[in-house]
Amino acid sequence: MSSKRVVVTGGAGFIGSHLCARLLSENYGVICVDSFMTGSLDNIKGLKKNNNFSLIIHNVSQNINIPGKVDYVLHCASLASPKDYLDFPIQTLKVGSLGTHNALGLAKEKRAVFMLFSTSEVYGDPLVHPQKEEYWGNVNPVGVRGCYDESKRFAEAITMAYHRIHKVDTKIARIFNTYGPCMRRKDGRVVPNFINQALENKALTVYGNGKQGRSFCYIDDLVEGLYRLMLSKVNEPINLGNPRESTVLQLAKIVIKLTNSKSKIVYKKLPQDDPRQRQPEISRAKKFLKWEPKISLEEGLKRTISWFR
Repeated sequence: MSSKRVVVTGGAGFIGSHLCARLLSENYGVICVDSFMTGSLDNIKGLKKNNNFSLIIHNVSQNINIPGKVDYVLHCASLASPKDYLDFPIQTLKVGSLGTHNALGLAKEKRAVFMLFSTSEVYGDPLVHPQKEEYWGNVNPVGVRGCYDESKRFAEAITMAYHRIHKVDTKIARIFNTYGPCMRRKDGRVVPNFINQALENKALTVYGNGKQGRSFCYIDDLVEGLYRLMLSKVNEPINLGNPRESTVLQLAKIVIKLTNSKSKIVYKKLPQDDPRQRQPEISRAKKFLKWEPKISLEEGLKRTISWFR
């Protein structure tokens, strides 16, 4: 058995399962805590064969009890897709607030390092571009997306409070658009939407005029950044994402090309409070983590399309 133990909340989700696999490859003992509200047993099917992996089915909005020592608590549990948090706003608020509080309580009890999986959504519909960590954001707290944005902003605030008051060694990863294998087919986010529509030769649905800026980071690159942040001495928030921006319309055209699809593009009304721009400024990650993404959008999409097929 591994000498270091890591608790990963939401470990059966898209990002969480990839991170669990990476930690196991580095010989950590991994305790996956997941309620399976959006996570999937398929994501961790191969991991369960590893003796260093264990699964606890539990809702982190309730007290988290883990026997024995714990070295790291990685709080990844979240309803991160707009489809999910629009359908389940109260659960989204609970996992961001109560769930973060409980995960921090576990880290404090075990004297463990804590890492919060935050989001670029803390910047809201940004008035500065690209977004630096120093930017405080432009968020509508009472809009339909407020349940997600504000739960993550609260999560960051309580994480820093535990760092300052209880001296917990905390990390905050602000994760920008990430894609890759293990995303749910009906996730509701743009990459799986486009890939599924293209593979079925259905029209690709673009909201607004398609000129919204997005920065897409392949999952392997993100996991490398998360792993380096976990082991770092950094306590301030760090942006993790791909600084190479493209428009939603450009993404649609690349997906059609890579899938050899006969799909057309149709335009629909832009959802409320949908951010017009999203691009990380990653000089802090480069400086402190020696990290930047390596995988191009086209290469990452090829791998993702192959998995979706």
